[in-house]
Amino acid sequence: MRSPIYFIVKPLDDKRYTNTKDIDGVDFITSTSEENHMASNRLGVVVSTPLGYNGEIEVGDLLLVHHNVFKFYNDMKGRRQSGKSFFKDDLFFIEDDQFFMYKHNDQWVCHDRYCFVKPVPVEESFIMKLGKEEPLIGIMKYPNKYLSSQGVNSGDKISFKPESEYEFTVDDEKLYRMYDHQITMKL
Repeated sequence: MRSPIYFIVKPLDDKRYTNTKDIDGVDFITSTSEENHMASNRLGVVVSTPLGYNGEIEVGDLLLVHHNVFKFYNDMKGRRQSGKSFFKDDLFFIEDDQFFMYKHNDQWVCHDRYCFVKPVPVEESFIMKLGKEEPLIGIMKYPNKYLSSQGVNSGDKISFKPESEYEFTVDDEKLYRMYDHQITMKL
């Protein structure tokens, strides 16, 4: 079964939500809200690629998807429904703009214009800074092809535009998803 234009995926570990944490062999629920975007599963396993697709993504690879892909919603009458990506059983259609990165051969690769930046701890300064992270500065973790062609590589310290941080957890690490045009300079 293949779609002419969509990737077909299933949620990693067959879970729509990642709202549990294992503590000494006991699963504790960390969020009971189906509306909490931070608790929705963002990893999908590719079941099939689109017809005529000849890119790097293969069956079995992981896609890092938008937080709304696997979530449940309540309709006007309060009935639990799946979102627009739902196909059947535990399968979902993923459009080209609904995923940001894919894991192929144990390597994460950014898709399209997306890149991922690791926040850095606050640096000592004469200026008072709130929070635990340096504002507007980070380490490039996963650049896309365009940024690599411009000399921005993994491990480079960069700055980015305000309000461009969209938080993800990738391999147990906090990262910000950004567009390449939101990276303002290599430091």
